[in-house]
Amino acid sequence: MFDGGTFFRVITGLSVACSLGLAGPVEQAAAGEVKFFRIATGSTGGTYFPIGSIIASAISNPPGSRACADGGSCGIPGLIAVAQTTRGSVENIELITAGKVESGLCQADVAHQTYFGKGLLAGNAAYQKLRVVASLYPELVHVAVRKHRGIFKIEDLRGKRVSLGAQGSGTAVDAANILAAFGLGEGDYQAFHLAPGESSDRLQAGEIDAFFVVGGTPFPALRDLTEVAEIDLLPIEGARAKALVDDYPFFATAELPAGLYRHVPPVKTLSVSAQWLVADSMDEKLVYQLTKALWQDATRRLLEGGHPVGRLIRLENALIGIAIPLHEGAQRYYREVGALH
Repeated sequence: MFDGGTFFRVITGLSVACSLGLAGPVEQAAAGEVKFFRIATGSTGGTYFPIGSIIASAISNPPGSRACADGGSCGIPGLIAVAQTTRGSVENIELITAGKVESGLCQADVAHQTYFGKGLLAGNAAYQKLRVVASLYPELVHVAVRKHRGIFKIEDLRGKRVSLGAQGSGTAVDAANILAAFGLGEGDYQAFHLAPGESSDRLQAGEIDAFFVVGGTPFPALRDLTEVAEIDLLPIEGARAKALVDDYPFFATAELPAGLYRHVPPVKTLSVSAQWLVADSMDEKLVYQLTKALWQDATRRLLEGGHPVGRLIRLENALIGIAIPLHEGAQRYYREVGALH
């Protein structure tokens, strides 16, 4: 029998195994009726991996689990879901459309641009097979610099060493769009493509001058950095920010409140929503079950207790910021609960 704590540890162990390529696709074993289901997430220093791990725990219901009514698993019978580490949104889309994972987390802007052939992955018809299960939570743009370095606004990054985020991440897409909107082309700064943890380490070591991160708050790598170094977060505001929101419907204005990060005051910025995606070919019944499991009360408790952004993942926000089609199985669930008409 699995209790809640043991079950989450098992799922976390399976997450690591999956990231190493040890878990296969959704499949039914000869005995035990077990199916494996992968959620492509992001780096372990970001928000996608812990949130994906919690969702994996919530939708799983391995053999031997107690019934939901008895305080056990409320997931899909026989399903063991695992969170797979990746470079982020762009890679997750590639993995989904290539059939290498069953689902993935993705920034709304990356999903929108690739679906409509406007982003870095334009030109692949397979991307029009992407479908949304749910919009999860807002992701805020952070641009971190060390204090007392003479960098106060985005324009000050001219000639500086800037990490745009890992190749294949949604952060890298947004960073390029934001820098361009503020008049900085590719040759105006020295670009690095580093994961959040490495970006944080190299900023602290003085090896880069700034880095972009787009994610739920507080972002783990950035929170840890503020415990050992003094940083500023650059504002993204004014006419150029307004033009970005006007040109890209997936961007919204936002504010990073005081208290999220040590000694960092409130900062005006932008946000995009994090979404859970699958391919249109995924079985309608399975996606219906996934959607229903996501919005169980038991899942709410896991999310609220497992990560600070978990409290933002709520049914009333499930359809906010969606700019590509919902999967038919998800549509069925949202109609049942009156969220979709």
